[in-house]
Amino acid sequence: MVFKDAKPAAPPLRTPHHSTPAHFFCTILLMDNDLKNKTLEELEDMVDSFGQKKYLAGYIFTFIHSMDTQQISDITTLSKPFRRLLAEKGCCISQLKILNKLSDPDRTVKYLFQLEDGAKIESVLMPDGKRKTLCVSTQAGCSRNCAFCATARLKLIRNLTAAEIVDQINIIQKENGRITNVVYMGMGEPLDNYDNVLKSVRILNHPLGKNIGLRRLTISTCGNADAIRKLAGENIHPRLAISLNAPTDNLRSQIMPVNKKFPISPIMAAVKYYRLKTKLRVTFEYVLLRGLNDSQLCARNLARLALREKCNVNLIEYNPNPFCKFAPSSRKTIEQFAQILEDAGIETNVRFKRGGRINAACGQLGADLITESNKK
Repeated sequence: MVFKDAKPAAPPLRTPHHSTPAHFFCTILLMDNDLKNKTLEELEDMVDSFGQKKYLAGYIFTFIHSMDTQQISDITTLSKPFRRLLAEKGCCISQLKILNKLSDPDRTVKYLFQLEDGAKIESVLMPDGKRKTLCVSTQAGCSRNCAFCATARLKLIRNLTAAEIVDQINIIQKENGRITNVVYMGMGEPLDNYDNVLKSVRILNHPLGKNIGLRRLTISTCGNADAIRKLAGENIHPRLAISLNAPTDNLRSQIMPVNKKFPISPIMAAVKYYRLKTKLRVTFEYVLLRGLNDSQLCARNLARLALREKCNVNLIEYNPNPFCKFAPSSRKTIEQFAQILEDAGIETNVRFKRGGRINAACGQLGADLITESNKK
C-alpha cells in the first residue's frame, strides 16, 4: 500500500494578487466566440466559415493552449487582416482572474479565481517531486450535497465552460511550471457538467496544446451511473474515479444523498460496463469518517465490491471544516482499514491530508468563500 503524508510546520503564506485588466475577459454571452472554449475541430469549422484555410486553426489552438496567448493580436502567425476579421466577428480569448493565492507549509497551493460573472472557484496545486498535480473545479458550487463537503454548502451557481476549466491549468502552469497531472476533483460534480468537462479533456490532451496524457487526467464522480455509461461510449477515456465512501446503500445514503438516485448496484453495473468497454480499471475513492464508515466490517464489504470489478481504492483522510459535523478516523484505524484491503489483494493508496492549513484538502474547497459570505 502507498501512504502519502505531509506535516505542516508553519502558518500559511498569503499572497494577494492584483486584478486582471478587464479587457482580458470574454463575456459569458459571447461564449460561442471564445476561442479558448473551442476544440481544434471547432476552430477549423469556424475558420472555414470565415473563408480561411483550415490549417490556420492549428495556429490559433497552439498559441492559446501551448503558448498561453491572451490576445488575438498576439497570434502573429495569422495575417493582420485575419486577426482584424476575428476581432470584428466578436471573437475573444477569455481569461480567469486571480483573486488570491494561499500556500501551505506542505507546499500545497490554493488559488482563488473569479469568473466573468463574479462567481468564484478554487483550484489546488499539489507538488510532489517532479510530479505536479492540479485539482480543478468544474462548477461554481455543487448540487450534490455530500454531507462531508464544504462546497455543498455553497449550492450550485452554474457550470464552468471548457475554457474556464482549461484556464485553471494555463494560469497555474504559467506560475509553477508544467502541470503533469490533472484531477477533476475540485468544486462541483464533473459529470453534471459532462459536455464541458469532456471538451476540456480533449483540449488538454491534444498534442498541439498541453499534450497531457489521458492516464494523467482523472475525472472523479459521485456516481452518476448514466454518465459513466455515456463516457464509456466516447472515443477518449481519461482515468475514472468514483467517490463511493460507503459499502452499503443505507450508510452511503447518510453520507451522499445522490445514492438515492444512483444506489451502489447501478453504479457497480455501470463500472462493469465501463471496464468491459474501455479495458480500463476504475478507482473507488473512500473518505474515512470516524465511527461512521471506518469499521473493519466496512473494509471487508468494500473489499468485496472492489474485487468484483477489479477496482483500485484510494483511502482519503477526512479533512475537517466548520460546516460539517464529522471527525477524521485515527491514523491507526486508517492503516488497519488499508491493510484489510491489501490483504484481499486490492491495490490501495492512502492519501493523508494536504493543504489542511489553507482549507485546500478534499472536502474543504469553498469553506473560505462561505466564511467570507457570512461576514458580509
